[in-house]
Amino acid sequence: MFYWFLKWIAIGPVLRIVFRPQVEGVHNVPDSGPAILASNHLSYADWLFMPLTLTRRVTFVAKAEYFTTPGIKGWFQKLFFSGAGQVPIDRGGADAAAGALMSAKRVLGEGDLFGIYPEGTRSHDGKLYRGKTGVARLALESKVPVIPVAVVGTDVVAPPGKKFGSFTRPVVRFGKPLDFSRYAGMENDRYILRSITDEIMYEIMRLSGQEYVDLYASKAKELDKEKARQAERERAEREKAAREQAEDGPEQKAS
Repeated sequence: MFYWFLKWIAIGPVLRIVFRPQVEGVHNVPDSGPAILASNHLSYADWLFMPLTLTRRVTFVAKAEYFTTPGIKGWFQKLFFSGAGQVPIDRGGADAAAGALMSAKRVLGEGDLFGIYPEGTRSHDGKLYRGKTGVARLALESKVPVIPVAVVGTDVVAPPGKKFGSFTRPVVRFGKPLDFSRYAGMENDRYILRSITDEIMYEIMRLSGQEYVDLYASKAKELDKEKARQAERERAEREKAAREQAEDGPEQKAS
């Protein structure tokens, strides 16, 4: 109930009036029955705008901490995230990845839509990165179609690492459902899982127009941070050398 309150009364109308999001290909999302919505991930605002364009509920998984924090703050946090269509990762005897898979299968088993970001984290530079194979395993084990989704412009509305962005009209594009039933029973074949994931990421790239990088987003972030640190070290060394040269100058003139 709270989900629909947020979507149709509290938050949804404001987002629609202010940002006027555009939607394309919404007819590719079934009116009923389970499906996986596999989307690119540019901003934390993605999980607001993508479900906003659909009449059906979309469920995502979220960190268990959002649902287990004690006190009044924790109660409001749990109320908001559960009401906003997120469920905690089921980690009963499993790691985070397996727990997310268990939670997702439960959502799909109830005939609902499940949203997932195959990149695993937000893109820090607007590029599309290599997808993790969990989406492929989920599709095969659940025997449901995958609908590729591209969200464009949310990184302008809510840029990564910044509190405020600028105005634009986000666009949400839904691609044609992808059927992987031909790979039934092959969910433990890592080559099949990689092939399926790459096919999904190709469709997302085609819909979003992003530059694709065959590297995991988390690794790309680490490399960029290391480059920034190296550039800072080189800058500091240049400044130090310049200071030493300036200090040596008067001494040389005096001699």
